[in-house]
Amino acid sequence: MLDSQKRAYVAQAGGKEIFLLPGMANRHGLITGATGTGKTVTLQNLAESFSAMGVPVFMTDIKGDLSGIVAPGNPTGKIAARVSDLELESKGYRNQGYPTVFWDVFGEQGHPLRTTISEMGPMLLSRLLELNDVQSGIMNLIFRIADDEGLLLLDLKDLRLMAQYVGDHRAEYTLEYGNISPSSIGAIQRSLLQLEGQGGDLFFGEPAFDIRDFFQTDFDGRGFVNILAADKLMNAPRIYSTVLLWLLSELYEQLPEVGDADKPRLVFFFDEAHMLFRDVPKVLLEKIEQLVRLIRSKGVGVFFITQNPADIPDTVLAQLGNKVQHALRAYTPKEQKAVRVVAESFRPNPAFRTEAVITELGVGEALVSFLDAKGIPQMVERAYILPPQGQVGPVSAEKREEVMRHSRIGSRYDTMVDRESAYELLTERIKAVYKAEADLKAAKDAAKQAREDEKARAAEERARLAEERAQEKLRREQERAEAAALRAHEKALREEEKAREKAEREAEKARRSSFTYGVGKSIERNVKNTISREVTKGGVKILRGLLGGLFGGR
Repeated sequence: MLDSQKRAYVAQAGGKEIFLLPGMANRHGLITGATGTGKTVTLQNLAESFSAMGVPVFMTDIKGDLSGIVAPGNPTGKIAARVSDLELESKGYRNQGYPTVFWDVFGEQGHPLRTTISEMGPMLLSRLLELNDVQSGIMNLIFRIADDEGLLLLDLKDLRLMAQYVGDHRAEYTLEYGNISPSSIGAIQRSLLQLEGQGGDLFFGEPAFDIRDFFQTDFDGRGFVNILAADKLMNAPRIYSTVLLWLLSELYEQLPEVGDADKPRLVFFFDEAHMLFRDVPKVLLEKIEQLVRLIRSKGVGVFFITQNPADIPDTVLAQLGNKVQHALRAYTPKEQKAVRVVAESFRPNPAFRTEAVITELGVGEALVSFLDAKGIPQMVERAYILPPQGQVGPVSAEKREEVMRHSRIGSRYDTMVDRESAYELLTERIKAVYKAEADLKAAKDAAKQAREDEKARAAEERARLAEERAQEKLRREQERAEAAALRAHEKALREEEKAREKAEREAEKARRSSFTYGVGKSIERNVKNTISREVTKGGVKILRGLLGGLFGGR
């Protein structure tokens, strides 16, 4: 900012200029204070100072106020008064905008900021999904299996299908990888669906953000200010804190060791830092502590911004050498105790009681203590924070779009790419399995149908044989009936013959009789009656014919 590019002119205390030495910026810092006390202005002031020194900056914009850094300021009211009171114009103060890149996880107010599932890793994902220890262990197994089988996990659909596949084939993996609980797989799937509903499907994918794009300077040598739009992201605090922790992890893993440099390679501002430490598991807290402690040697400075230093764990707080404390409110015994603790963390200044001053500070006023060239905290000063040179407050949507349109860094992230990964490969594998299962089922069905057809043919053959046997039996029955009828007929014929012969004898005898015609008629009737009783039904017609022949003349 002011005082060329050798040091950051941040505040002024009674005519004394207070600087943050660039070489000490990677010893990290803390900006705290109650709402409305000026933390955002301090943050913008520091960001402009580092940019002027050629140091790129990353910071989150919770309310949209920080976007004004891209445009020159137009001091009015209290800001104009502060410029005049501190005689800043004579010291090089001038209104100007700074090179800025806007980022947004949701791709609405900036270029999309994405990463892949693999780059995020199982530990951060488990925190993001709020998994317990058992479920986190299953998440590790899913990553291990995907890695062993050469399956890329790039976006949420990759991870969801991979989890489903592992769950469906858990019996195959149990012996090598350990027990895989279906209930844990189900819990992971539910959490992934919830994350997708919060916009996680936009955060995971390609092209993945290259952390090296943070390290850019403009033609004047000023570092780019990378602003992450976080107003919408704050509605999903787990995503917010995990995104920033992921960025820190990427910086640590990819940057080489630089030792003690003249100025940092990047300064990282973590606003609403209390979210990072809320309900954090011990293993992740240890990772955060390690990152803060070791990333200094990578040339990265981390500044935490929160309302109260008590929001930061003591192990992390001990790593923060540069402090800006705005006013705190102390209405309850607990708050008063917190003020005392904060006051004791500063190197005392005999000119005032730090504990008393903390609650008396006005807007834009703060207790400041930076590290000296030897890394020793300087005596705390009650100072006025210098106003930013850029615009205080948000820029218009048109200005934001113009900056995005002309960005030479972020434009290549605007179009999402969906290349072949676990989802596509597993889909093909599942299709092949389904096809094999379908083919096997079809073969089984065909075999079953063949067996049923064979049974039907056998039943049909049995029915045919039974029908033939029935027909043969019927034929034999008919033959027996016909034979019986023939025998009855022959018997009737014999009986008829006998009756005829007897009738003839009777007739002959009658002719020989001396009775009269009437007696003869009586005899004829008696004979006919006798013959009718004796002959069978089958010989009646024949007998009548014979009798007709015998007595027809009469």
